[in-house]
Amino acid sequence: ILTPGQLFISCREPFDADEYIERLAWRTPGGGSKGGAEAFDPKRLLEEFENHIEELKHLDEKIQRRVEKLEHQCHREAKEFAHKVQDLQRSNQVAFQHFQELDEHISYVATKVCHLGDQLEGVNTPRQRAVEAQRLMTYFNEFLDGELRSDVFNNPEKIKEAADIIQKLHLIAQELPFDRFADVKAKIASKYHDLERQLIQEFTAAQRRGEIGRMQEVAAVLLHFKGYAHCVDVYIKQCQEGAYMRSDVFEDTALLCQRVNKQVGEVFQSPETVMAKLIQNIFENKLQAHVKEKLDETRRSDVEQYLKNLYDLYTRTTALASKLTEFNLGSDKHTFLSKLIKNIFSTYLESYIEMEKDYLRTRSAMILQRYYDSKNHQKRPQGGGSIQELKERIRQRTNLPLGPSIDTHGETFLSQEVVVNLLQETRHAFERCNRLSDPSDLPKNAFSIFLLLVEHLCMDHIDYALEIGLSAIPSADAKNANLYFLDVVQQANTIFHLFDKQFNDHLMPLISSSPKLTECLHKKKEVIEQMEVKLDTGIDRTLNCMVGQMKHILATEQKKTDFRPEDENNVMIQCTAVRGELHLFYASTREFFIVVEVANNFFNYTVRLLLPPCAPQACSKVCVYVSRQVERVRKSMDGKNVDTVLTELGVRFHRLIHEHLQQYSYSSMGGMLAICDVAEYRKSAKDFRVPLVLQLFDTLHALCNLLVVAPDNLKQVCSGEQLTNLDRNLLHAFVQLRVDYRQARLGRHFS
Repeated sequence: ILTPGQLFISCREPFDADEYIERLAWRTPGGGSKGGAEAFDPKRLLEEFENHIEELKHLDEKIQRRVEKLEHQCHREAKEFAHKVQDLQRSNQVAFQHFQELDEHISYVATKVCHLGDQLEGVNTPRQRAVEAQRLMTYFNEFLDGELRSDVFNNPEKIKEAADIIQKLHLIAQELPFDRFADVKAKIASKYHDLERQLIQEFTAAQRRGEIGRMQEVAAVLLHFKGYAHCVDVYIKQCQEGAYMRSDVFEDTALLCQRVNKQVGEVFQSPETVMAKLIQNIFENKLQAHVKEKLDETRRSDVEQYLKNLYDLYTRTTALASKLTEFNLGSDKHTFLSKLIKNIFSTYLESYIEMEKDYLRTRSAMILQRYYDSKNHQKRPQGGGSIQELKERIRQRTNLPLGPSIDTHGETFLSQEVVVNLLQETRHAFERCNRLSDPSDLPKNAFSIFLLLVEHLCMDHIDYALEIGLSAIPSADAKNANLYFLDVVQQANTIFHLFDKQFNDHLMPLISSSPKLTECLHKKKEVIEQMEVKLDTGIDRTLNCMVGQMKHILATEQKKTDFRPEDENNVMIQCTAVRGELHLFYASTREFFIVVEVANNFFNYTVRLLLPPCAPQACSKVCVYVSRQVERVRKSMDGKNVDTVLTELGVRFHRLIHEHLQQYSYSSMGGMLAICDVAEYRKSAKDFRVPLVLQLFDTLHALCNLLVVAPDNLKQVCSGEQLTNLDRNLLHAFVQLRVDYRQARLGRHFS
């Protein structure tokens, strides 16, 4: 049997009283369940519980005594620790007091030492000055005697000490009166310059040997001499020897400055000054000579190459200046470099824009003239003055051709190659203008280049081609006229898109933030409006020619008897009772099936019309011509202009057919033939893809029904869906075209 302590240890944490009792009962003989190997004995279990309780009491007392002992021990150690902390605090306070006393004593001693040092210095400084003065007087006496006996002046290894002495003597000699000490002053000056020369030679030799330390020592000595600047000049000159072995001066300069920059910082006490002087020397000698050589040789002989060289040299110089800003050149290095660049290019930049404009004017004129020469075309002068202006105003207001039309043989006198060349030259001019112009003059210069582009591209080329195109448009009554103006429109539209793209891509960034923007936009708008007027005039006259050509076809091909055939017995009619309206179907080129359905359910008859071997030439020729012109318009226009021009052409086409049909009188079979023609015209109208044009021909087709409908049903047909909104006079005019108008007394339906 386990003791209470052992049983506690065997229990799992946390402690559970029920589990503890179960474990105790299970381990007691006779304390298990009744079905176990040994019978359940409650007395024995009770006895075991009582014994165990007694043992637990003893265990509790033992643990309680141990806890009390530990608590007593803890209180005792806490008191001891508190006493130790108090002792340490007292010791710390004593140490702090000692430290304060020591600090005060040190401060007192330091004050005494400083005071003593000041006193010693006050005594020693005059003494040193006196010693130095005595030493200088000794050396000065040697110059008075004319014999330099001191080793410092005769030993080359003591040149640094000699330089210090002679520099001071030189300053003293400057204060002496010239009349009494002229000779000694001259000797001191001679020695001064001699030592200065020796130091510079020593510096040069050390530079060639690459002895940075020796160069630094000599430069420090020379710093107080007047020849220090000459030393820097010698250094700058010598470091450039062998640096420009290649043809690229700008790359060589960048590499040279990169290499020298570190060395300058090690040798000289003010490296930024030396570096700035080096760069100034390079700009004023190497770069300026290079720029002058490149530009002067082409300035008179080849202006194009001159402008290219100027742009390239200025660009590379500014790029070099940007690289040089990474070096220490003083506080305002950007202004310093800008002045150097300005000194090199100022004479060239002053005359740049005039040369640019002269070159662009000459080059553009040459490109245009070369194109016209290739076409064997003698350019017609665009007249000016009051007479020409009067003609222009009359043509714009009346749309009348003034003067005889000319035959261009299909030539539009517009060339995309010419346009690309002009735009390319102008683009280069804009790029040069952006780089070479002063920021305050940039918008003005860019605007002047834009005016040249307008003059040569828009006026001398596009506007001239429009003038030639207008002059080449034949009169409206011309026969077999070749209409090339639409080709002019197509090419002019393409060219102007290129012009507009250059305006936005290259000109706008240069003027967007200046007042010149308004002037440019106004000028562009003025040019566009001027061209649009001529384009509108040409398109209008071209449409008149198209309509005139259709009118000519109808006049020559259509006969008066076409709609009043002599043989009307070649028609078979079958009647059935169906409501509806007139429909037209083509079975072949020689047969037509026509269904006439009258709205009021009165009758319906189907007519089989056997045509002569040849179909009507007038209608087919007009339809072919219209389809061809519609296709030309679609190829020549873009955007909404296509629908606008086709709408106008469709309206005029409808007006022509409408007026043409009103010139004839119609029998019953003639009316059916007219319906066939209108159906063909309506099919051509579908090619326009304009709802208004198709609606007009639908209405015209409905009007032609009035030529064949039975007299008794005429009133009902006029009130149909397509005719009910038309003017009664128009309906009456169509009914009057019927042969049986007077005989059937059809006019009573409109009274």
